[in-house]
Amino acid sequence: MMAMAAAGPVRLWVRTEPFLVGALPAPPPARLTPHYLRKAAAYARARADQGCFPRLRWPCWRHIACGKLQLSREIAWLYFELFRGLLGPAPPLRLRWAEAEAACASAEELERERSKLSVDTLQFLLFLYVQQLHKVSLRRSLLGDEWPSPRTKSPSLTGKSAGGNKNWNDQEHLAFVQSHLLDMLELLLEPEQLSASSHSSCSSLVSYEAVCALSFLLEGTHSNSRTVWPLHELALRQPCQGHNGYSKVAQAFSLPKLESWLRSSLTANPLGMTVCLKAGKKLAWAQQVEGTTRRAKIACSARVVPEVSPMVIMSQVYRQTLAKSSDTLVGAHVRIHRCNESFIYLLSPLRSVTIEKCRNSTFVLGPVETSVHVQSCDNIKVIVVCHRLSLSSTTGCTFHTLTPTQPLILSGNQAVSFAPFHTHYPMLEDHMAQVGLATLPNYWDSPMLVCGDSGDTSVFRLLPPSDFYTFVIPFEMEGDTVETPGGLPQEYQEVLRQREQKVQVWQRMVKEAGLSRDQRKQFQTLVENKFYEWLVQTGNWQQLDSLVPPAMGCKQAAG
Repeated sequence: MMAMAAAGPVRLWVRTEPFLVGALPAPPPARLTPHYLRKAAAYARARADQGCFPRLRWPCWRHIACGKLQLSREIAWLYFELFRGLLGPAPPLRLRWAEAEAACASAEELERERSKLSVDTLQFLLFLYVQQLHKVSLRRSLLGDEWPSPRTKSPSLTGKSAGGNKNWNDQEHLAFVQSHLLDMLELLLEPEQLSASSHSSCSSLVSYEAVCALSFLLEGTHSNSRTVWPLHELALRQPCQGHNGYSKVAQAFSLPKLESWLRSSLTANPLGMTVCLKAGKKLAWAQQVEGTTRRAKIACSARVVPEVSPMVIMSQVYRQTLAKSSDTLVGAHVRIHRCNESFIYLLSPLRSVTIEKCRNSTFVLGPVETSVHVQSCDNIKVIVVCHRLSLSSTTGCTFHTLTPTQPLILSGNQAVSFAPFHTHYPMLEDHMAQVGLATLPNYWDSPMLVCGDSGDTSVFRLLPPSDFYTFVIPFEMEGDTVETPGGLPQEYQEVLRQREQKVQVWQRMVKEAGLSRDQRKQFQTLVENKFYEWLVQTGNWQQLDSLVPPAMGCKQAAG
């Protein structure tokens, strides 16, 4: 799949994750602009002795964000934590942080724990710059090519344009870097390399540390190698130094030459979603439903290099149950698109999940290491343990989550319901450990309103305990998990206990009624008929019917 042969000794491309997972799918705050980010960079460099550079401590970022960029403390932490989640730490360190955070008894204690954290200053500045991906351009809107421009629409599994989701459009990522490359390089320059107007000159030098930071966004390969290298390692290769202006004496790069070399070497991502759609392996996971013209399409990218997460893209799964626990899914970025009236189980540890334009469906996901983003969906249910959940333009959706961060309610949502995570499968706790997710802290019931709906709490509710029922995953698997990790909140557990009590009373009443054999048979038929009516009315009959597809049986989850 990776056709590495290309013109020139080096081929560079834009890394997927900073955009797919790192770009918050919402317009950035008013002051999170290149102008103010340059000011923030200068401020941080000038205060290296105060914990601002080369690593930026949380208290310093909080001061810059709240005092200089006019962000709220909650939004400042959101960006800081989002960046940390994107780059690591490793799962055992994530679990250690979760334990420390859960042990905090007050806001002051939590702030003290957060004060121990820091991020790479230059990479964090680039991460903040990437948030411009979702800046709505008035000019482009007036020209009619906003969201996104025709030249950057990526193909979908149907062969048509899949515009609208910039996070999943690698052509948009490339266009963004090409358009903003000089701005980003200037953001990384040392103060003495900038003019009085905070811009570069033809004599400006870019430090090696700055190019290391740029590796956050760019990677590549050389010649016909199948190894993926970070930008800074490729930049120091002897054949490249004459092109990118590297000086061993200054240990820095000439900015004009470096910019020219980067532009001439940048190409489409051979590991990205466009290649996955055009040349990825097609998977026969879904069935063709009789009497419909819709054909489910599922594709995955090859695991060419272990450093890059694979992609799985599924579209148009219709009126069926699809269940998988597969090596293909482990650590994958998953996009679920235009699925209707279906039940989809992906029971493996995942890197990220995007659910778009789906209706009347239930999604049961394995633990998600970074984010689950749900966009433009109606009447779906999502059951997941994930690091972060975000929603935009959803209507009537329910989310059963276990998450160490506040769910993000972005713009355009209506009638959102949040509920506790309420199921399990045998490998669940093992999968949680693999991605560094613990049972505490759990902020499923503390969503954060961001963007246009900020302050409008009527867009969501916590599911009333009276509407709460547990969810059983109907597949056999090996593993040790036998109950919902972390248990249920007391008020929800109490409702289940009361229901169980009613069942016991009912069973005792039937037993003590003294029915004859014919009466018992007649009564059983009556109950079964009523149960069947309920299955049909609620749509659960379709789910039960689709659990045993032809010639597959109930163990398809293990396939």
